[in-house]
Amino acid sequence: MTAKKPRTAPPLDPGERARLLAGEHHDPHALLGAHPVKGGVAIRVLRPWARGVTAVLPKGRTVELQDDGDGLFSALVPLLRKVPAYELRVRYEGSEVAVRDPYRHLPSLGDLDLHLIGEGRHEELWTALGSRTMTHEGVPGTRFAVWAPNARGVRVTGDFVHWDGTGLPMRSLGSTGVWELFVPGVGEGAVYKYDITRPDGSHTVRADPMARRTECPPNTASIVTESHYEWDDAEWMARRGARPPHEAPISVYELHLASWRPGLTYRELAVELPAYIRELGFTHVEFMPVTEHPFGGSWGYQVTGFYAPTARLGTPDDFKFLVDALHRAGIGVLMDWVPAHFPKDDWALAEFDGRPLYEHADPRRSHHPDWGTLEFDYGRKEVRNFLVANAVYWCQEFHVDGLRVDAVASMLYLDYSREYGEWLPNEYGGRENLDAVAFLQEMNATVYRRCPGIVTFAEESTAWDGVTRATDLVGPGGHGGLGFGMKWNMGWMHDSLQYMEKEAVHRKYHHHEMTFSMVYAYSENYILPISHDEVVHGKRALVSKMPGDWWQRRANHRAYLGFMWAHPGKQLLFMGQEFAQGSEWSADHGPEWWLLDPEYGARADHRGVQDLVRDLNRVYTATPPLWERDTVPEGFQWVVGDAADDNVLAFLRYDGFGSPLLAVCNFSPVVRHDYRLGVPDAFAAWGEVLNTDAARYGGSDVVGTDPVKTESVPWHGREASVRTTLPPLATVWLRPA
Repeated sequence: MTAKKPRTAPPLDPGERARLLAGEHHDPHALLGAHPVKGGVAIRVLRPWARGVTAVLPKGRTVELQDDGDGLFSALVPLLRKVPAYELRVRYEGSEVAVRDPYRHLPSLGDLDLHLIGEGRHEELWTALGSRTMTHEGVPGTRFAVWAPNARGVRVTGDFVHWDGTGLPMRSLGSTGVWELFVPGVGEGAVYKYDITRPDGSHTVRADPMARRTECPPNTASIVTESHYEWDDAEWMARRGARPPHEAPISVYELHLASWRPGLTYRELAVELPAYIRELGFTHVEFMPVTEHPFGGSWGYQVTGFYAPTARLGTPDDFKFLVDALHRAGIGVLMDWVPAHFPKDDWALAEFDGRPLYEHADPRRSHHPDWGTLEFDYGRKEVRNFLVANAVYWCQEFHVDGLRVDAVASMLYLDYSREYGEWLPNEYGGRENLDAVAFLQEMNATVYRRCPGIVTFAEESTAWDGVTRATDLVGPGGHGGLGFGMKWNMGWMHDSLQYMEKEAVHRKYHHHEMTFSMVYAYSENYILPISHDEVVHGKRALVSKMPGDWWQRRANHRAYLGFMWAHPGKQLLFMGQEFAQGSEWSADHGPEWWLLDPEYGARADHRGVQDLVRDLNRVYTATPPLWERDTVPEGFQWVVGDAADDNVLAFLRYDGFGSPLLAVCNFSPVVRHDYRLGVPDAFAAWGEVLNTDAARYGGSDVVGTDPVKTESVPWHGREASVRTTLPPLATVWLRPA
């Protein structure tokens, strides 16, 4: 059927037309699409580079639109009282495409979503903002929605419009600052960004802050995605919260996914990683940040895609496959999460809509002096919502079992790494960032409420009061606790490593560095970290920190791990340290797996340490005294904490029934025969359950094959004692025989 000659549609107001073409119109749907007017229905479309446009009406009726210039086409369809269903046939040089008109649709975001966004309380923000495939008013396509309250206009651009967003201006949805557009025909895999008109009229093209999938760096665009993954970890999810985490065994293997086995994808890692972790007996893995980041050298700690697993290793569903595989192997998954700061890349969050938005407007609160990044404005409700929902997102959508929150101290203190005059005090004149406190409290309260069985960890390096206290319990500082489940014990880490680095002859002068942690051990719920931070940047690998020759360094390494696993608190060990890698970690090369190669001459030295770590975990998880009462004083008693001249420590750990484990550390390179230790008199004998000096671990094999009998000889303030031989540079665990 021949298209009828178009009748002229009412002309656009020149100012409205100019704003539309400049990408500055807040309501393009009022100008584009089909609208009842006097004499019929006006249809107007914006199709840059088109040679012609035809509207296809019901019953095959067609109307040729008039070329109004600048990519605008219009026509008046007479004698119509309401807007009909229609499609468009758009002719370009050498081709013609049939499309649906984005501007014939009502908003695809509901009033409840907009209300919650406006309140800063949308706990599933990722379902409302970002890109989402859907069928809207009977038409399949993708909804795009972005928060940009300072923008004069926003347009969608992407590979589906050859990166010219002129024809896809978005509408502003009231006072929320949200811009929305439903684009028919766009589906999964489409690559896109937002073309934002700043307040000064200039343009910036930005990745979607809510993108759930991204291009692989160095490319920076966002990708429309939907999950099709079917989980198979129902049993794990149902039982993971059966025991409170602070009363459960937790030993964590920290790793950098991209360099653990360089070149492996998420799905390939899902084959190798669970088997390795299960063999070593760790209860959890902790991934250094998996969120998308532009610079690989940041190891993921400078995030641009907070809602997207890095595309370097695969798709979001591929990452789910990895988490699922770990759960099916009985291994929990923790993830480093970085809400403290973000980089200044001009395609990401920095001055996103032309003004400070995610960052604080005052440079004294926004510019991080250490990392050259920007700090979030925690006082802005939409920013808090972005981050709180992000924490929920990873726990809920990816079944992550816990979040380790990076750089908490830098969030809590306004003067962090700043000199006098370089920071802005809070409303009371203090140095505490009260907005960050409120954010962390809200984040913890929300994820614990929504995601049963998860646990949050704070990397907090100061003496801030109440990091793991409940948010509704007010402490001496006048504020509630931050609500974390556990805190990294940075003090224990620094003190104990400083002691271990000393030659044995000097250790007696530093004995307090190994005992001081018990002064504050129950002020928080602690995890003991030997993390990636301690084995890079000239700090040396763990075994290389130790003094002496190669045998002594390994012996010290083993003795230290035995001490660490017995000390109150959970454990975390970074990859490579489980087999005494001598070199610092490199993200470019990963762990030195060749040290375990059967052809390598010194393989036994490294395999021995790896075997010890396996046995530490095996005995640990089977021994409630080592974890059941980690956070209460009743779970610990010193036997001898002042034997500085001997370099000896001995202490008891108890479970909830009073069953003990005796841990004895000899940090001197000499064998101590018939060493007497006070013990409870209720047990007739004590037998070794672990000895880090065993020959199979590479030790000198000074081991106790027979139990030692309890004698009625008062010692160390107790009514009974035992005499035992202490191996050199070793830790021994004993239990009632």
